[in-house]
Amino acid sequence: MDKAVAVLPKKYGEVRMDSGVERVALLCSVLSVSRSVYYAWTTAVESGKAKCDKELKTVITAAFAQNRAVYGTRRLKKALEKQGYRASRRRIGRIMQEAQLVCKTKRRFRATTNSKHDLPIAPNQLARQFEVNQANLARRKDSLVNA
Repeated sequence: MDKAVAVLPKKYGEVRMDSGVERVALLCSVLSVSRSVYYAWTTAVESGKAKCDKELKTVITAAFAQNRAVYGTRRLKKALEKQGYRASRRRIGRIMQEAQLVCKTKRRFRATTNSKHDLPIAPNQLARQFEVNQANLARRKDSLVNA
């Protein structure tokens, strides 16, 4: 959706709010909006597709939240079909984008240990002695050994 198109309804709303105080022609010229388009906007009837999109938006948002925000368009399409709604993946994606719904992606596995090197390996200071008599004894010993 173009940003300029999204701003127009806000401008029309401002003209409508202030139309009791000032002349519509003056307000339209100040906000650089066509007066004829403003009047067409005030008398416009919501299309069937727009009504269906509103309904789908609430259903998609509910299904998205119910599934911990991990469902993308493919899974949402299947979930909507189970509920009896029909919509394409592209339409679901557009509605998700308008509602600013972004699914969480699974983080890819990344190996953090590089064992393929010839560097010396640090010595095992504890020598696998997990039985200690006092708390924090091994930590103190370890720090004293390294000092």
